[in-house]
Amino acid sequence: MNNDTKKPTILVVNDDGITAPGIKSLIEVMQEIGHVVVVAPDGPQSGMGHAITIGKPLRFDKVDLYPGVEMYKCSGTPVDCVKLAVNKVFKGKKPDLCVSGINHGLNNSINVIYSGTMSAAVEGAIEKIPSIGFSLDDFAQEADFSHCKQFIKTIALKVLNNGLPEATLLNVNFPKGADLKGIKICRQANAKWAEDFEERTDPYKRPYYWLTGVFENYDKGEDTDVWALDNGFVSVVPVQFDLTAHHAIPILNGWGFTDTEVSKSTVNKTAGPDGKSLG
Repeated sequence: MNNDTKKPTILVVNDDGITAPGIKSLIEVMQEIGHVVVVAPDGPQSGMGHAITIGKPLRFDKVDLYPGVEMYKCSGTPVDCVKLAVNKVFKGKKPDLCVSGINHGLNNSINVIYSGTMSAAVEGAIEKIPSIGFSLDDFAQEADFSHCKQFIKTIALKVLNNGLPEATLLNVNFPKGADLKGIKICRQANAKWAEDFEERTDPYKRPYYWLTGVFENYDKGEDTDVWALDNGFVSVVPVQFDLTAHHAIPILNGWGFTDTEVSKSTVNKTAGPDGKSLG
């Protein structure tokens, strides 16, 4: 682990795989800040969300891809990578920062739900590690990440110097192209994918399906991540993993779910024709 106490230890993960260009760019930035440890999937794991591996063993091997970087490849999901890093590499001693990406493709709006990139960062936050997910609006293998680097360094240093609110992480997305206007702190836009499944036929005349769709934005606010990206800004959205709809609790409390009513409902459902309990 890190022998230089003056330098922060930084865990780097992703969902595009350990050889993806995006993670190489992220490693290069993090090397300017601290001691880098990489744990990443051995192949693409996009769209895995917060999946974990429970039905088969995980492979976890040290690799030597970039000079001066401690690196491990994992056969599991992005979340598996964080769990193994905390338990097997750091052995319970938490890194100072967890960064995930740089993802090939945006993880704005509803995409955060499906994203392996963001789920790895969420897992870092669950482990009480300050965590950030980074994504670029470019799916190409030869995507240019150079215009993201200074912003990534700035954001990472801000988090290291200031910390983050408890149970909170950052979702950072970059527009494609070098002409960026700056950083905007945003909320997640109300948008979703209007999905379709294209049906095709295999050589045995059996149908199979490709998921397709178009991204529809229902949110006209100028404080959203979609607006920021469309207008040339880097979007930064604070994300929480507490999925409780706190605003709905008073509404549900107004429905009359009292202990007496629940008890009566239970008796009525379990009574036989003669009114006696079936239990």
